[in-house]
Amino acid sequence: MFSGPTMDHTYNTLFETFQVNGEDLKFYNCRNLSPEKYDRLPYSIRVLLESAVRNCDEFHVTKKDVETILDWNDIQLKETEISFKPSRVILQDFTGVPAVVDFAAMRDAVKRLGGDPMKVNPICPADLVVDHSIQVDFSGRWHEPPKSRCDNTIRWDHPCRSDSLKKNQDLEFERNKERFKFLKWGASTLRNMIIVPPGSGIVHQVNLEYLARVVFTKDGVCFPDSVVGTDSHTTMINGLGIVGWGVGGIEAEAVMLGQTISMVLPQVIGYKISGKIGPYATSTDIVLTITKHLRSVGVVGKFVEFFGPGVEELSVADRATISNMCPEYGATVGFFALDRIGVDYLRQTNRDPERIAVIEAYLKAAGLFRNYSNDCEDPVYSQVVELDLETVVSSVSGPKRPQDRVPVNKMKGDFAECLTNKVGFKGFGLPSDKLNTQVPFIYDNKEYVLRHGSTVIAAITSCTNTSNPSVMLGAGLLAKKAVEAGLSVNPYVKTSLSPGSGVVTYYLEESGVVPALNQLGFGIVGYGCMTCIGNSGPLPDVIVEAIEKGDLVCCSVLSGNRNFEGRVHPNTRANYLASPLLVVAYALAGRVDIDFKTEPLGYNPEGKPIFLADIWPLRSEIHEVERKHVIPAMFQEVYEKIQKGNHQWNSLEVVESDLYPWEASSTYIQKPPFFDDMTKEIPPVKPIVNAKVLLMLGDSVTTDHISPAGSISRTSPAARFLQLKGVVPRDFNSYGARRGNDAIMTRGTFANVRLVNKLVSNPGPKTLHIPSGKVMDVFDAAEAYKADNIPLIVIAGKDYGCGSSRDWAAKGPHLLGIKAVIAESYERIHRSNLIGMGIVPLQFLDGQTAASLGLTGKESYAINLGDNIQPRQTVSVIVDSGKTFDAILRFDTDVEIAFYRNGGILKYMLRKMLD
Repeated sequence: MFSGPTMDHTYNTLFETFQVNGEDLKFYNCRNLSPEKYDRLPYSIRVLLESAVRNCDEFHVTKKDVETILDWNDIQLKETEISFKPSRVILQDFTGVPAVVDFAAMRDAVKRLGGDPMKVNPICPADLVVDHSIQVDFSGRWHEPPKSRCDNTIRWDHPCRSDSLKKNQDLEFERNKERFKFLKWGASTLRNMIIVPPGSGIVHQVNLEYLARVVFTKDGVCFPDSVVGTDSHTTMINGLGIVGWGVGGIEAEAVMLGQTISMVLPQVIGYKISGKIGPYATSTDIVLTITKHLRSVGVVGKFVEFFGPGVEELSVADRATISNMCPEYGATVGFFALDRIGVDYLRQTNRDPERIAVIEAYLKAAGLFRNYSNDCEDPVYSQVVELDLETVVSSVSGPKRPQDRVPVNKMKGDFAECLTNKVGFKGFGLPSDKLNTQVPFIYDNKEYVLRHGSTVIAAITSCTNTSNPSVMLGAGLLAKKAVEAGLSVNPYVKTSLSPGSGVVTYYLEESGVVPALNQLGFGIVGYGCMTCIGNSGPLPDVIVEAIEKGDLVCCSVLSGNRNFEGRVHPNTRANYLASPLLVVAYALAGRVDIDFKTEPLGYNPEGKPIFLADIWPLRSEIHEVERKHVIPAMFQEVYEKIQKGNHQWNSLEVVESDLYPWEASSTYIQKPPFFDDMTKEIPPVKPIVNAKVLLMLGDSVTTDHISPAGSISRTSPAARFLQLKGVVPRDFNSYGARRGNDAIMTRGTFANVRLVNKLVSNPGPKTLHIPSGKVMDVFDAAEAYKADNIPLIVIAGKDYGCGSSRDWAAKGPHLLGIKAVIAESYERIHRSNLIGMGIVPLQFLDGQTAASLGLTGKESYAINLGDNIQPRQTVSVIVDSGKTFDAILRFDTDVEIAFYRNGGILKYMLRKMLD
């Protein structure tokens, strides 16, 4: 990480001093490069510029990068790549475990090669929050229904919130003990890294409330906080004036090791907000409105920057809600520059007053502080779109995508249309004679009826909303009024509340709404992502059987950020995103096809109809409760002990050792073989000869097709491996939970059932082993080739590796023995990740494809590489059929060539440490 300028630093002339509380501090005043250009730059681009200036070394970051960013107004449409060095990295446990595994393996390698293993630590500050492992196995409403067929180890019982919470946490530790022991070892030995134990909250909410620095000061030099994270919703931190977004694991590890990441200088869409929020609208309604709007505008690959006087109507929590759903509206970031409201939030969350003074003074001096009421501060944007907050109405989104917003007053009709629409994002394709299907069932000795539209899951979940006191307290007040009015929730509805931090519990209890939430079933079931990421836990058999018997379109309603079909629960075909208040409302109603204006939520004991309007709290009422009960002392009490962990964490016994004591019997954590053949010397680049095609793929093969994800199929190579290790199917867990074991992840690479491989006739994780002519699992074929010392390649079409950046989409192919990919085009980040794992990305010449060249995929290939490779040079590919064709070597920079020569970025950095 940057440690102050050297005498020959390219931009020493920009170095200036400012004073805070009598202390002299320094910063790079980038405005002095060109005041006219700087003042026109969007605030988010100014952060990229400062990073480039401060980190300019003429290798990783060059003067050309600085000039390109400064000339953003002229260059933004040219898709020019720049290097960016974030200030820190944030990880969640699913993606963080592989990173810590790699650091542990690097220590072993350094020791073997004669170096000091304690030099292997994150160079850039890194924070890891354990939040993806807990699920809603126990919920606060159920009284011992039958075992679920989804998990033979689980039963539910009621009696109170703390009981469900404890049982879920106990199961979390039972399932993840090996992973947690490993992470605890990492917390004890890795310097420059904070690991926040399970049970503390959700990574993005903990980042917002506690981890975010906003401004760093190192060696007396101030610079902006910026972050990349191994979760797409890292963008939530944009609401606090911090530029940040989600990346893949390989990119995150690169930054942790002090490297830059490559990115296209983005267009910046200015989103102007005006007006005031209506008395019945919530921040969730605002973000669902913005998500639909920006999806229609088209902002993929772009920054969105919010401005206008209406921004001052939004709290930092409101802004963070909007920034959190940035991936859903498709942008890279959704940025709010810090202003006075942001400074007030820092005070509210108990940040150090002296640090707050430095933050405010530096941002003002650097031209990064915002007054949203002063349009003279508005920069130039690529395009401007607008929203009047007064037009925002109560809304949900669904049934299958976050951008499909539905005003609540149209929900009944919209759901009815979805039932009969042809199958698609807004349709289930039901025939007319099936629309009125009803299935009776017995639950807890009482008969109920399920039908299309029945609510079976209602979850207040996700940092998207649980970070926002206004909607959480709003849900609590609505619950309190509902209980006072005599309303209740059907006992079979799986209700849950999973806050993103302990602060939420604190202010809900202080405001007096917890008893009502508990009575309606919204007791606290855990601190983590839970239902939002699909950890909703199983439904009782009687519910599943009724749904399947009637082929019912039953529903979940959740305050999360994604609702793709199958994500929340396999038996909820319709899934709606909603504010916590509406989650409670739809739970009370028991169905989503309700017109709240004309139909009551239910009836009180005297038979009086109770409508939603009768119990809905006004925004002013909510804010008054928030003002009284959300105070700095809460944040202080929760976060001063956050790294201490709970009883289960503290009882984990970990050997104190600089080197991790790998356990041969572990099926969760194993030493990866990335460094087994590594030498101190950089080996020469050699041609790839006699290579066979492992997979012959078409266009738009995504990282989801490549990377292991989801549950482990019982017929897969990974399942066979686990069974040989004595693991029974119910304990397989998921690929995500086993990311620390390369043997399982390699077996799950290209294991997607929807993979279309032209070497075989049917979709699925199969390929043709060409020497034998047998169709095999992809892993088994790769092993057969490896036994014969045959290198492998992949041939693909356009946009190879599109989708979310996933580290195992590059690590897995590397371990399968794939040496090169030849594609028509690449998703930018995946191409970079391939290089990071030592795989050669080749690109067909314009106008050429595998089909036009007559390639069948059954040939042998030789790729003419030599020790003098250059960025984007043309290389010859020789096919044993007699064909020869040229391809572009997609190493685009000298840095990427340096990575490849070393065998990937991890070996590159390891040799640096040895030097």
